[in-house]
Amino acid sequence: MIVGSDIARAISLGGVFALVRFRSVPGDSKDITNVFFAMVAGLACGMGYVALAIVFTVVVGVIYFILNFLQYGVRRCVTKQLRITVPENLNFSGVFDDLFNEYTTNVELEQIKTTNLGTLYELTYNIDMKKDVDEKAFIDSLRCRNGNLNIVLCKLPERLEKL
Repeated sequence: MIVGSDIARAISLGGVFALVRFRSVPGDSKDITNVFFAMVAGLACGMGYVALAIVFTVVVGVIYFILNFLQYGVRRCVTKQLRITVPENLNFSGVFDDLFNEYTTNVELEQIKTTNLGTLYELTYNIDMKKDVDEKAFIDSLRCRNGNLNIVLCKLPERLEKL
């Protein structure tokens, strides 16, 4: 509606959207959506359609408020990365299964790596923790099984894809 039949305006607007989309840091899809909505409101104001920009902003704000209130798109559980170092003489296949069943809802073995000149294995898991789980108790239970070697429980690192 705002661009109308002006082809030059439409092409320049497409270029601006493409530039913002591909030059911004990859992140949450909500962030880039907010940028696009702000650009639309700013474009409408800049072209003299202030009333349309106000209506658009109010409608989008109400929709955001409703979606936020309903918790639409909120992750129910947080995926974390668990790195456990085990000695080479420990058969790690299935040794932590009962602990995973007690403290997690989902476990996926992502990587097995040797360290310390092959005398240790580092197991990397992606896990979904159960709600209200005591992480210290979980780590203490794991430490009893791996001979008190290193254990790292951290936020799952975001994988940045190259464009």
